[in-house]
Parts: sequence; C-alpha cells; structure tokens
Amino acid sequence: MATSSKARYLAHGRFYAELRRRVEIHFATIGCAPNEAPGMYAKTAVMLGWFAASYVLLVFWAATYWQACALAVSLGLATAGIGFNVQHDGVHGGYSPRKGVNRLMALSLDMLGGSSYVWSWKHNVFHHSNPNAVGLDADIDIQPLCRLAPAQPRRAGHRFQHLYIWLLYSLLLVKWHFVDDFKELVGGRIGGLHFPRPHGLSLWSMVAGKFLFLLWAFGVPALLHPIWQVGMCYALGSLTASLTMAVTFQLAHCVEGAAFPVLDGAAVRARTEWAVHQVEASANFAPRNRVLSWYVGGLNYQIEHHLFPSVCHLHLRGLSRIVQATCLEYGVNYRVYPTVRAALASHVRWVYRMGRPRTDAA
Repeated sequence: MATSSKARYLAHGRFYAELRRRVEIHFATIGCAPNEAPGMYAKTAVMLGWFAASYVLLVFWAATYWQACALAVSLGLATAGIGFNVQHDGVHGGYSPRKGVNRLMALSLDMLGGSSYVWSWKHNVFHHSNPNAVGLDADIDIQPLCRLAPAQPRRAGHRFQHLYIWLLYSLLLVKWHFVDDFKELVGGRIGGLHFPRPHGLSLWSMVAGKFLFLLWAFGVPALLHPIWQVGMCYALGSLTASLTMAVTFQLAHCVEGAAFPVLDGAAVRARTEWAVHQVEASANFAPRNRVLSWYVGGLNYQIEHHLFPSVCHLHLRGLSRIVQATCLEYGVNYRVYPTVRAALASHVRWVYRMGRPRTDAA
C-alpha cells in the first residue's frame, strides 16, 4: 500500500492487531508460509494446459463453426482462469516466497496481452489502497458512461445503465489490449492518479508481451484461416473472458451496502482505519461453492484478499472463518452473499439504483 494512502486512514486499532495475531497463529499451526501453498504449481499447469489445448485445437483442428465457437469460449475461460489464479497471485507476491517466481507468474499477464507493470500500479497500489474510493479507485470509474458510486455525477443516460453496462463489461479485454495500456503509458496516469512510466526491463517486457499476444492471437491463426474468422474467434473469446472477469470483480465491490467513500484530496482523511475500510468496501460471495472458488482463484473471498493481499489464494477459505469471527466480535460489517445469484442480483439492483434520479434512488 502506498505511504500516502496510509496517511488517509485512522491508525490501526485493536481490530487489526487481533486479526493479525490470529492469522499468524493460523499459519504457525499449519506450518506453511502465507505466500506459498501445496498445489499451486499443479493448478498453474492445469490452467496453462487448458489454455494451450484450447488454442491448439482452435487454430489447428477446428473444422466447423460450432467447434470454433466452443473452443473460442473455452480459450476465453482459460484466459480468465490464468488471470485469476496465476498472474494475480504473482503480481501480489502471493504465489511463492521467491520474488523471481512471482515475477515470472506475473508475466503471464503480458503473455495474454496486458501489462503486468501497469496492472500492479492500477490494482495493487491504487485499488487495494483505496477500494471504492471515488477519485482514487479506477476500477469503479466508468465515467461518463456509467455511475457506480453515489459521489459520481449522474447523467440522464445512466437511467438505462443496468441494461447496457453488460456490453461495456464485454469489451474489457479489447479496451485493455488496444487502448488502456497505451493510453496510460503515454499519459503517465491511471484514472486521475500519476504513476511512474515503465523503463528498462519493465518497458521491454510490456513491448514484448504485446508483440507475443498479437502473434499468437492474430498472426499465427491468420496463416491458416481467413482474417474475418480470426477476428470473430478473438471477439468471442475476449467477450467470454471479459464478462467473466468483470462480473467477478464487480460482485466483490459494487453491491448494495458496500462503502463508497470520497477521498479525493491529499489532506482528506477517512473516518475508519484501513483494515475496517477494506472489509466494509468489499463483499464475499458463494463461499460454499468449491468449484467456483477454485476457478476464480479465491476472489469470492474478497474481504480476506483485501486484508491480506500477499497471501496465496489457496489459504483464503481457511482465513475466512477467522476474519468473520473477528469482525463479529469487533462490530465490523462483514458482508457475504451465499450464492453467485444473490450477489449478481445485488449488483444489478445497485447499478439500477445508481442510474436513477436522486429522488427515485432514495
């Protein structure tokens, strides 16, 4: 977390001290470091194997439209799976105690067409420091097209945002691949916040990643198939990955009852300590769904992830019982939706409410 962001919050109190103590006891008991877990390498092999098999079959085997469509969807789901499980832990330093291994896993994002350098600033620094904070968290800024927080300006067209926001979600990867990274690199800004432009190895890895992505996504397939078919498969795969990632992230923050503070000035201080804000600006969903939790890399345990971002995601389920019990004792609002359907319904209601005039929303 950035030092300037720490200054925005009240000093850590008894809640966070007790929570850390219990979590330290937990890891001492199981005899495992927080940023390593048995099974991560096998899980990575599964995700990368899924991606490779989908790609090879799509490019070199698919002979019918239904085969191509099915494999493009599979490739999109595998892409999101790598993002959830491999690069996400790598960027956070939660994949392994060894920095080199974390860096290697983070570079899987560059292979997929994004920039792990830009992502680390946007996600690790800006989002995790101030989740749901208007003016500081770019993840909730879809202005002027959508309004996701009460402090954001409302426009007449937002009345229909609960209908068209899904189209915007489906364009996440296209925008990421061809617009966001370049725009942020040139401008030196993510949202309204400055960040240091990459240089040296970080810049070369970004450039090489973009080249590698264009090569496998368009170059190689275009040697064997008409370019319009390549474009259609890319569109279907990116739509699948985009919706999967966008909805997963939105269910964790943009739901009813989540905190949306306004902290857009350097001198502005929050009314809570950092740890309490992390809990109250996040939400868990479908905690009993083992298959979903496995696929989304434990991101359905968003509260635990935000409190302990450098912990390997395979530990988050175990930490959830500790965190929930501690929140109950200290009166911190721990929000959890029992199913994906319940969380999705809450997200839809929230988006609808934010698009209504103030009198209607109230």
